[in-house]
Parts: sequence; C-alpha cells; structure tokens
Amino acid sequence: MPKVSAGLLLFRQGESGLEVLLAHPGGPFWTRKDDGAWTIPKGELCDGEDPLAAAQREFEEEMGAPVTGEFLPLRPIRQAAGKLVHAWALCAPFDPAQLKSNTFSMEWPPRSGNQRMFPEVDRAAWFPLSEARVKMLNSQTPLLDQLVALIGA
Repeated sequence: MPKVSAGLLLFRQGESGLEVLLAHPGGPFWTRKDDGAWTIPKGELCDGEDPLAAAQREFEEEMGAPVTGEFLPLRPIRQAAGKLVHAWALCAPFDPAQLKSNTFSMEWPPRSGNQRMFPEVDRAAWFPLSEARVKMLNSQTPLLDQLVALIGA
C-alpha cells in the first residue's frame, strides 16, 4: 500500500510576483542535490490522523514554527515513487532564517556503525514560480499549477 503524506504550500506576493516556500531535505543523500530536490514541507500521516492536521504538524516539526490562516485545499498528487500527497496552499509569512527543523538519526557512513543526527530540512527559501519549477521535485510541480489556477496569479 502506498504511503500517504500531507504538506503545506506557502505562498506570498514578492517583488517578482508570486513566490512559494520550499524546503531542502537534510541528510547526506541530499547534500549535493539542488535542482529537482526541493519539496513542500510535508510528512507521513499517523494512523487515523486528519490530513490537514498532519500537514500543520509536519510544517511545525520541519520548519520550527506553526502557521495559521486560510488553508486552501489542493487536489492530492501522486509522486513518482507512488506516495500520495495531500496539500493545502496558505498565504502566510515565514522567515527562512528562522528555520529550526527536527532531526533524525541514521548510520553514516553506511556500514560504519556510527549513528549521526541530521535535520529533516537543512534549508528553506522563497522562490518565484519559474525558479520553483526547477528546484522542486518534478512530481510535485502540479501543485504549483493548482496554486496558480486557485488564486489566479
């Protein structure tokens, strides 16, 4: 059975027009990846958890701050590996300099026996739509199309 995640696509009107907030995954596998690696802040649902509540919880865990406002539902998307992602758009402020992500532990380097801690998100940034399309996972770009259709930008 495919995994199910939920996340938030924050947006704002910037100097160059519509901008979205993206998160870069932490950990050694993502260190040298940039284009095609960024994502909306999201995470897996707990058993029986409401998807919007999960999206809000995951945002706070990965970014270090809660967000509030009018959550605009987007159609779920299916990522390349089969994961179903529920997402909501939200016009809300967030200062990437204030990023404070939770961490996870993994053996690194592989087969070394050494456990290391890594942030789930190692950086966040606001991107104009054209740049966001290059930076984010290709399978998540339909969320940008939905956002544009929803707010008419």
